[in-house]
Amino acid sequence: MTTPLMILIAGPYRSGTGDDPDLMAANLTALETAAWPLFRAGHLPMIGEWVALPVLSSAGATGVTDPLAEQVMYPTAERLLRHCDGVLRLPGGSTGADQDVRIAEERGLPVWYRLEDVPGCAVGAAS
Repeated sequence: MTTPLMILIAGPYRSGTGDDPDLMAANLTALETAAWPLFRAGHLPMIGEWVALPVLSSAGATGVTDPLAEQVMYPTAERLLRHCDGVLRLPGGSTGADQDVRIAEERGLPVWYRLEDVPGCAVGAAS
């Protein structure tokens, strides 16, 4: 068993969707596919949108295109990174995910680009 880590899963959410809600939902689902393997390995997976979207909604915003989103979406990930132990960067173009990687590297946090490189998540790891 490895030491449990809180790992931010970073990848495309809004990027490349043209703000189509169905495409953003599909991107969130793609991010969430990494959650179970991380959890199964003893880690706590985190996705910025899991926090940012309810905050945005509770602030009365109409969605990610609302002007208030700029004050919530990226800042949420930045705040989360103060508590995370590393970042799993999934494939795909994403300004926000690239920013997450930059912040993690500035803070000396590990960044993994493949799930199997995260401690405890190697192929064949206990399920």
